[in-house]
Amino acid sequence: MGSVDPVFAADAKLRVTEIFHSIQGESTRIGLPTVFVRLTGCPLRCSWCDTDYAFAGGELQEIGGVLAHVATFSCPTVCVTGGEPLAQKACPELLTSLCDAGYSVSLETSGALDVCGVDPRVSRIVDLKAPASGESAKNRWENLACLTPNDELKLVLASEADYLWGKSALAERQLDTICPVLFSPVADRLDPARLAEWILRDHLPVRFQLQLHKVLWAEPRGR
Repeated sequence: MGSVDPVFAADAKLRVTEIFHSIQGESTRIGLPTVFVRLTGCPLRCSWCDTDYAFAGGELQEIGGVLAHVATFSCPTVCVTGGEPLAQKACPELLTSLCDAGYSVSLETSGALDVCGVDPRVSRIVDLKAPASGESAKNRWENLACLTPNDELKLVLASEADYLWGKSALAERQLDTICPVLFSPVADRLDPARLAEWILRDHLPVRFQLQLHKVLWAEPRGR
């Protein structure tokens, strides 16, 4: 038997902040009962981040242990999120292992890291950072070349300036011809109705979305 890359070893470990069963609040999978695997750590510091509790801490777990925990919920849909899940080297193996186990898997990623090596069975939800996030310079535009209609692009917007940036990116890079594009307002910073009106006014080929979990629960952590 040949040598095994330690990144993809069966006992590879991940630092996990939480694993929980809830309703998917974002993406075109919105409303689906979903098991969330939230990995720890993120190299970005977005101004509106609502999961900063996942920046540090967590518990080291082997991939097998994560799979066993996910299985206890008897739910066919799994979302691997963060933090920034791809910041952990064993994340791609976790994603492949979940697919091999028969789950419908999505990955929520900042888009600052390379997503092209992720198992093609995974739906990659790539968050393009708008200027008000403070992290737009870290968008890895090269990722667009490997996305497919199975993936999604999410733009979270805090202002009209952010909207105009997103509108420009949509047109110049023809984002809607790659995969579904979602525009979402930052809670308490951009009135959702105004964003909806702009989308309608400009006839944008995007999907408007609100974070459903924040509508359902005031404190969405672990829900």
